[in-house]
Amino acid sequence: MSRNSRSVAVSNGVPTKGIRLDGVGRRYPSGAGELWALREISMLIEPGESVAVTGPSGSGKSTLLNLIAGLDRPTHGEVQVFGHRLDTMRERALTAFRARHVGLVFQDPHLLPALTALENVVAARLPWSSRRALEPEARNLLGAVGLKARLDHPPGRLSGGERQRVGLARALLGRPTLLLADEPTGNLDAATTESLVDLLDTVRADFGLTMVVATHDPAVAATADRIVRLVDGQVVGDRTVVSAPGLDLMSLE
Repeated sequence: MSRNSRSVAVSNGVPTKGIRLDGVGRRYPSGAGELWALREISMLIEPGESVAVTGPSGSGKSTLLNLIAGLDRPTHGEVQVFGHRLDTMRERALTAFRARHVGLVFQDPHLLPALTALENVVAARLPWSSRRALEPEARNLLGAVGLKARLDHPPGRLSGGERQRVGLARALLGRPTLLLADEPTGNLDAATTESLVDLLDTVRADFGLTMVVATHDPAVAATADRIVRLVDGQVVGDRTVVSAPGLDLMSLE
């Protein structure tokens, strides 16, 4: 399948191993009556692909990620992720789906201040497994993101970049197949952003992840395989990233 055809709807009822959105819209009530956050979104993301979703604030980037994660439901249309129809699943099944398949990284990692870095990583999956079973993997993940010497540090003793790395390790616990990141570098300075971008690229390759990142940052978008641009809840651009000398990063936003 060509890159250009990925933004075109595919036949209803045909399972896909990747991510498919078919005619998806999301409407919210507002003081003026209703607000459409997304309008008629159709796209296909293949397994192992990295997609950056760009666009101005309020364009629907976070809403799109929430639908793919099963944190929200479309007003209409079909959302299929790794063969699962999220728009028709019950809440309990959606929770189990996220626990098995989805890692989430946010602009603010929302770490618990009273817990250490290791405890914060483990805590996210305690409902599904024991601390004893989770700790070895959590230690390995924190080491993989460069925090081997910070396992016992609470968030207050970590830099902003280190806290975001804890959030990334937490998202990777349990070996998800899909990583969703919502403005992961939004609170970081340029040097820390570059380090985190390199790390995201590395873990995607090492873990064989499908990754979708909502971002305003051209440097983050430039590392993706493909950039989808939203404006007013609609796809206005969908193109492959071509690495070349002299690439104008600002053109990616």
